[in-house]
Amino acid sequence: MENVGGKKSAGYEIRTLTLLDMLGPLFRNWLVVTITFCAISVIAIWVAWGWANHYYVATMQVVVARERSEPTVSGQQESVVVGNDSGVTTDEVASETALLQGRDMLEEVARICKLANQEESNGDSLTKSDSHLLELKNAQALERATNGLAANLRADAQKSSRVIDVKYGQVGAPEIPACVLQTLGKLYLEKHLRLQRPAGSFQFFAEETTKYQQALADSENRLANFSRSEGVAAPDILRTSMAQQLVAAQASLYQARQAIAADQQRLEDLKYQMRGTPSRSSTAEVSNSADILLQQMQSSLLASQVKRIQLVTKYDPSYPLVKEVDEEIAQTQQAINQAEDVKYVNTTTDRDPTFEYLREDQAKTEADLASHQATATELLNTILGMQSKMMSLDEKAVKQAALVRETKANEGNYLLYLTKREQERTSDALDDKRIANVAIAVPAEVPALPAHNPYSLMIAGFFFAALGGIATGYLAELIDPSFHTPAEVEELLKITVLAAVPKEAA
Repeated sequence: MENVGGKKSAGYEIRTLTLLDMLGPLFRNWLVVTITFCAISVIAIWVAWGWANHYYVATMQVVVARERSEPTVSGQQESVVVGNDSGVTTDEVASETALLQGRDMLEEVARICKLANQEESNGDSLTKSDSHLLELKNAQALERATNGLAANLRADAQKSSRVIDVKYGQVGAPEIPACVLQTLGKLYLEKHLRLQRPAGSFQFFAEETTKYQQALADSENRLANFSRSEGVAAPDILRTSMAQQLVAAQASLYQARQAIAADQQRLEDLKYQMRGTPSRSSTAEVSNSADILLQQMQSSLLASQVKRIQLVTKYDPSYPLVKEVDEEIAQTQQAINQAEDVKYVNTTTDRDPTFEYLREDQAKTEADLASHQATATELLNTILGMQSKMMSLDEKAVKQAALVRETKANEGNYLLYLTKREQERTSDALDDKRIANVAIAVPAEVPALPAHNPYSLMIAGFFFAALGGIATGYLAELIDPSFHTPAEVEELLKITVLAAVPKEAA
């Protein structure tokens, strides 16, 4: 067991490690150290100026959003600005990352940027006479270029972000990495748009818009012709108005029938009252004797007597004319006697007012009854006509409603497909401008400087060369089985060294 400071432990003297002991292996193996240092330095210089000085890396950043990156450009009349990063999940970002590394796009990028030509330039060239071998060689070169591109291309999504960093580096001209990422970005947007929107959608919506536009025009023409042919513009409104008139007419009919019943009952009552009421009544009564009649009869008697006297002077009293006059005188005398015993009563009569009122009321009631009956008859005819007209209006309203529904349906479909067509037209325009819900936030540019500083790599190479040389020197000392100093002999063999001859002297 050894202790520091020159103390003894378990019977052995422990020697202190000096600087000469540390540098001794390096000096003894200086050739190995020098060779190692030079080899690593040469490698570092070659890496710095042969690889790093010509290794260029192009970068590109892709932003993933829920909607298009330009939400203000829309086919809608009122566009709603929605945050592009709302609802973007890590799975969607991972899907876009995988889409960026699609094999078909990488192969197309290798073909466009002529990465396969570089592979061919490094290998053996074939004559163009053997076309089959040439095609096979080209396919193999394109395959190798695609594999190399897939191995060197890096597409990493930043954590808690919707940004994808894409990097590609290659030894050679700085335009090649930029060409690769620029072409990849273009192909990626085209492929994303193809996957996002089906092809031919604008043509489909344009055809549907034209079809429903023609259907709308036809339905509008049929609706206009219906009004002209049927002679009514709004049968539903007329039917509503006629229904109100029908209700009023039915109410009037009921009232007319009630008035007819009332007039008939009134006429019966009037006839009953008129049968018990005299048509005339006495207004004055005067009792007079027959003076005028007596005077007339006496004058007639006197004339008859004068006539008898004249006849008697001429004829015998038995003569027929005389007897006739005698009988006339006797009858006149008898009538005078009867008239003197009889009194004449003069009675004055006039129309009875109650009877006249009843008669006038009867006449008025009969006139009202006739009027009400005529009104009821006309109202009944009117109601029947209105009901027939309403049924006709119902049919016309149903037909017109069907035409209106068809027109509205065609109009709705036309406006819908018109809006869709404009949206698709806008989407196509946005697609032409490469406006999608993914965007190239930072496009790839031709790098002006290599990805690594060759001076830094060279300095680091010298540093590692020094460390490697030192490590190689100590390793060579470790694997060397010979003794180099008398102290090693005494320490390992436990014998005393009496004399030592240097190697140079020997």
